[in-house]
Amino acid sequence: MSSIDNKRYAPLLKEKMSAENYRKLLELDNPALFEFVGEYTELCEPDSVYMCDDSDEDAEYIRKKSLELKEEKPLAKEGHTIHYDGFNDQGRAPGATKNLVRKELVPLMGALLAKEREEGLAEVRGILKGIMKGKQAIIKLSCEGPTHSPFSIACAQMTDSFYVCHSEELLYRRGYEHFLRMASKDKFFRFVHSAGSLDENGNCLDLEKRRIYQDMEDYIVLSTNNQYAGNSVGLKKHAMRLAIKLAGTEGWLCEHMFVMSIQNEKKARSTHFCGAFPSACGKTATAMLPGEKIIGDDIAYFRNIDGEFRAVNVENGIFGIIKDVNALDDPLIFKTLQTPGLEMIFSNVLTGPDNEPYWLGMGVDHPMRGWNFSGEWSEDKTDRQDNPIPFAHSNARYTLRLGYLENIDPVYNDRNGVLVRGVIYGGRDSDTSVPIEESADWESGIILKACTLESETTSATIGQEGVLAPQPMANLDFISYPIGAYIRNNIRFVEGMKQVPRIYAVNYFLRDEKGDFLTHKLAKKVWLHWAEQRIYNEVDAYRTPLGFIPKYEDLKSLFQQIFQEDFSKELYQELFKFRIDAWTAKISRAIRFYKRTAPDCPEEYFSIWRSTIKELQDIRREFGPFIAPGAYKER
Repeated sequence: MSSIDNKRYAPLLKEKMSAENYRKLLELDNPALFEFVGEYTELCEPDSVYMCDDSDEDAEYIRKKSLELKEEKPLAKEGHTIHYDGFNDQGRAPGATKNLVRKELVPLMGALLAKEREEGLAEVRGILKGIMKGKQAIIKLSCEGPTHSPFSIACAQMTDSFYVCHSEELLYRRGYEHFLRMASKDKFFRFVHSAGSLDENGNCLDLEKRRIYQDMEDYIVLSTNNQYAGNSVGLKKHAMRLAIKLAGTEGWLCEHMFVMSIQNEKKARSTHFCGAFPSACGKTATAMLPGEKIIGDDIAYFRNIDGEFRAVNVENGIFGIIKDVNALDDPLIFKTLQTPGLEMIFSNVLTGPDNEPYWLGMGVDHPMRGWNFSGEWSEDKTDRQDNPIPFAHSNARYTLRLGYLENIDPVYNDRNGVLVRGVIYGGRDSDTSVPIEESADWESGIILKACTLESETTSATIGQEGVLAPQPMANLDFISYPIGAYIRNNIRFVEGMKQVPRIYAVNYFLRDEKGDFLTHKLAKKVWLHWAEQRIYNEVDAYRTPLGFIPKYEDLKSLFQQIFQEDFSKELYQELFKFRIDAWTAKISRAIRFYKRTAPDCPEEYFSIWRSTIKELQDIRREFGPFIAPGAYKER
């Protein structure tokens, strides 16, 4: 047995843990982990501490305790449970979320939610003092990325929420055995979470003390007084912020991207793409395209392995927005959610009298009464401001294992990841970007496509419709070190690679003068199959001032092949005309955004944006406000 139990915290942990749980902790022979568990047991003062290993017995203990404590309740179908967050604890809490950095870095962080580290730690540790009294704390070890791989990041979570542990069991790979075998014993992410005091419905009472503080020096996240999984499951977006910082330090990338493969049945080949899309811009719909394969829908790690650009899905499951998941638009997910015997958690949907879940946009009639995030619910229920309470929350979620999906790519758990051939950046605008454009090269793709990415507000967004919000790299909410350095690391990442992925910018939301979308929802399948053909140099393209667009005859062929439908020349001309004025305005907005929010952004990027604007203005004198496909020739 290890000598680590001679340390300061051994008497406390022997008191708080059963002999079996203490044995499991000691068996790992990890002084850093022992110190972490001891320090936060002393600070948070739980009545007892349970140590999980990778056994099915521990996984079942977590699931049963979550039901016993009513953090989850069983639904009608076997394996399905429901969890409710509090009325005002339904989404990410940006006001309570801070990146804790050294004092000298705060001015460079711009819009990136920075707080001086020592001040932040003192505040949140004060809130954590004694917060777990009367509860059992659980230590759960997980691995981000496949275990024992070049991508692996070990993670240790301490929480008093069995719902959080159950969620992690579905979303991530078990990590006890990984901790047992890993070479660098002290290199792991640490997470401490407490739901705090609870009301009669089991929801957080002290939301004014909600904090999600991410220490970027010691790679630890301290999360208090919250239950919504985006705030409480440390391995989700909190670990992503830690990984972005670590990647920037070590020379790899962590990105807010799906990983998928396009299936070319004619050529019997599978080609891997990654894609970053802001919320409501088509990310999940792209990752789950019928006929293609999914590896992951949210977060990817990229590494240079033997000169190749390779990626893994960080996660082993999906914590997905359930609104508008229906049999027509998302048949694979919808079918999975209706399958009994699969272990999954629904959150913040309506539980009807039949004990079945109902959500917004489900495509079926919902009961007029039941139970939801506001408690007992009926059609006439209102909130304190007399606003009607919907039967389900717009940010309601489902949590399930990736392996349940019929369209899972068999290589999703490959320890060396997959070879990435294309990277997609998707925004949302009604009058600027064409449906798909290939960048001239990697650097211009990052600076002119990824950095200028925007999302247009919709009628579902509070405030004015049609407002364009900057969304650089679709990652603004999660970048955890200065933006200029982050962009520079993205550009440099491909240096020395045998084959650099091509970058594509997509936009599924062009509208006509009446406000109707110009293409149907599944047209994106054609755009991606064109990109797949471009990677193998099987189709030519027209030059534009910012890259390359498809030729009409290639898209016409794909529409016929994939959908057996015609694609008119008139529609092609409207979709793929280059909109000079709109692009000039878009890049001008990017300049203003980076001037205002990114103090460390290099002058060379501003020079590229300004020279691009000047070039577009020169081109306009020749072509007018639009360039027809094929009309532009490189100068």
